Amino acid sequence: MNRDYELIEVSLKDHIGLIELNRPKVLNALNRQMVSEVLAAMEELDRDKQIKVIVLAGKGRAFAAGADIDEMLDADAISLETLNQFTDWDRLAWIKKPIIGAIHGFALGGAFELALCCDMLFAAENAEFGFPEVNLGIMPGAGGTQRLTKLVGKAKAMEWVMSGKRITAKEALRYGVINSTFSEEVLMEETMKFAATIANQAPLAVRLIKESILKAVDYPLYEGMQYERKNFYLLFASEDQKEGMRAFKEKRRPEFKGR
Repeated sequence: MNRDYELIEVSLKDHIGLIELNRPKVLNALNRQMVSEVLAAMEELDRDKQIKVIVLAGKGRAFAAGADIDEMLDADAISLETLNQFTDWDRLAWIKKPIIGAIHGFALGGAFELALCCDMLFAAENAEFGFPEVNLGIMPGAGGTQRLTKLVGKAKAMEWVMSGKRITAKEALRYGVINSTFSEEVLMEETMKFAATIANQAPLAVRLIKESILKAVDYPLYEGMQYERKNFYLLFASEDQKEGMRAFKEKRRPEFKGR
């Protein structure tokens, strides 16, 4: 990595880039600097040709407790509009490589929104999620009402966001918010093991699969099918496609190069 960070830790393991939120004394409460650092690290890892997968986790007792209230206590509508702080959040959606979140303890408010920016989520069995903003007289502002509704549907999103209730990992799994649950002791081990599986796949194929699935969330079926088809054709211009099919015919493991 080309820079040091104050509020996160970034480490590289084989072809995996691990970003860990690191304000454990305040349960990793998200302030603007931390979000900016997460974005900068993700963009740097996205440019690094050696990195195939990004993993996002939190150090200490929890993934994160939510937004830092001290930053918002005296804010007003005009100052927030002028600050335009959610631009960084928007840019998280531009990351091309797969992002896997590992959630332990809890992910509340802005932390839940950050988790929902990941492409896949693994959670500890005792983890909890939630949007408690309504208890403060506000609402999610970094995509929470939108991403959650697309995942669980209108009725459940209304229930969870309006009540501010805590959502157990079991319930989050049942409604498709997360992929899998593990005991907290093996959460990171299992997350990194799955990340390694994805890192061994053809990088260009993984990149275009991510693009296509994200388009499926927003596009009507026909337009999504056309987008998928173009990406399917595009992969036949890659060396990895030739290598993958040749290796299959020769009954050996392919050696993908990402080109």
